Amino acid sequence: MNKIDMIEMAQMKKNIPVFVPGDTVKVQVKIVEGDKSRIQAFQGVCLGRQNGGIRESFTVRKISNGVGVERVFPLHSPSIEAIEVVTRGQ
Repeated sequence: MNKIDMIEMAQMKKNIPVFVPGDTVKVQVKIVEGDKSRIQAFQGVCLGRQNGGIRESFTVRKISNGVGVERVFPLHSPSIEAIEVVTRGQ
């Protein structure tokens, strides 16, 4: 294992639940507005997971006011507070 892999392993989150595309997930995202910060939930269907390791990301799609909204989240980002699996896909 080289030094880059060791640094990346130290920065990876350990409390990520197992989820696959098709699962409904609720992502708690930390939003910073000026000097205030709050937690906002983004709940939708996971469309896919890309890459791996520290660079892994996943796409979530939800319907908001009749319009589809897709958002890509870096899996190990410090702005993600928690990920919760609401329902499993088929």
